[in-house]
Amino acid sequence: EVEHSQHVISELLEVLINANTQDLKLAEIEGDALFFYKEASIPSQEKLLAQIETMFTAFYSHLKMLEKNRICPCNACATAPQLQLKIVAHSGELQFLDVQGNHKPFGQSVIEAHRLLKNSVNSDNYTLISSELAGIVGLPLNYRSKLFQFEAGADTYDGKEISYGYAEIDTDNLTLRPYDEPVKADLKHCKPNVVKELDFDISAEELLEYITNYRYRYEWAEGVDDLIFDENEVTRLGSEHVCVINGKQLDFVTVTKDVEPGQLVYGELTTSPPPVDALYTFFIVTPTGSDSCRLRVEVFWKALSPIKKLIITLFAKRALKEGTFKAIENLKRFSEKKTS
Repeated sequence: EVEHSQHVISELLEVLINANTQDLKLAEIEGDALFFYKEASIPSQEKLLAQIETMFTAFYSHLKMLEKNRICPCNACATAPQLQLKIVAHSGELQFLDVQGNHKPFGQSVIEAHRLLKNSVNSDNYTLISSELAGIVGLPLNYRSKLFQFEAGADTYDGKEISYGYAEIDTDNLTLRPYDEPVKADLKHCKPNVVKELDFDISAEELLEYITNYRYRYEWAEGVDDLIFDENEVTRLGSEHVCVINGKQLDFVTVTKDVEPGQLVYGELTTSPPPVDALYTFFIVTPTGSDSCRLRVEVFWKALSPIKKLIITLFAKRALKEGTFKAIENLKRFSEKKTS
């Protein structure tokens, strides 16, 4: 859960950095926060509010995608859609420190911007604009629009009162960006070409992590020479990875299919390996106790031409079956080693 929460936060920070439309400079990543600054010029009221809206839209669009495409049942992944965003904007004189090539702002206005994060706004999902900045861009502290319903506020820091306007953000008023719908395999009327079942003395959630975390794939998958994937992403529906097996490059995408309530499922689809036109592998994990589970692996393949079907029957089926069986037995040994 700790690792997955770090991945989720990293993804969201990258989303916000990519949502920077005003040429803001990133001074620092401060844990789960980003500190941007803009030197020598201040965006207009319209551009400032548009920048804030763009960041909120990007943030909540990504959370929606994480919610819809999640396969991991851990608490970090399950609660990620509940995360919220605060954006504080301030203006003032800037001074800079240059240390080993790093050009970092400091001074009273920087301190005030950070202090403004500790305020009396009764929300965790808002934007706050200091009166100083609001005055420069001509933003009334009671400004109203479809998204922004500003109210006036003030707090005292080190004996100095700083006033501001703040607006809670109603996510229903954001136009969230579309995302790729997860691929669900329609295999209801198909029997798997290969089936392998095995019992494991670990929890279903732990086994799913060993299967879906591609860093572990070298430990149990047969013939893996190389694996290319996004190391900062929690595997989800639509995740892609490239696997080089016995010198052949195979492109995979994460898919799903319907399973029984309480079961966990992870699926992979590749259209790379000849002679098949599509190869599905599903790992279905059924909890049998708090620290035990049963794994069922189902392999389906599709071949459109009679020649390809014949080649699979004569040559490929045996190799796919043996490779699947060896991989699952390796996974069993690996899980035992990890828990010993």
